[in-house]
Amino acid sequence: MSTPEPFPVPPGSVSPAAGQMFGSCWSCRILSGGGLLLGAGYVFLAARKVMRQGGTTSMGTVAQVAFAASLAAWGVVVIADPVGKSHRKA
Repeated sequence: MSTPEPFPVPPGSVSPAAGQMFGSCWSCRILSGGGLLLGAGYVFLAARKVMRQGGTTSMGTVAQVAFAASLAAWGVVVIADPVGKSHRKA
């Protein structure tokens, strides 16, 4: 017994690829990537505030800094949109 697709695609329509969420929408990439970068800054400053007040550097603070770095990297990737832009030179 096969399970039906949760969102059937009508015949004749083309569904967008999952990897091309933003496509060529420059403003979409700037807005979402900038939001991720601002979120990274907020998380990093919250962790930095604890360290600046003389509190001990706990694993939670280290996790906050690592999470902020990952958010920043994600934001840069969204803005740069490197998918399909690297080609091997022949």
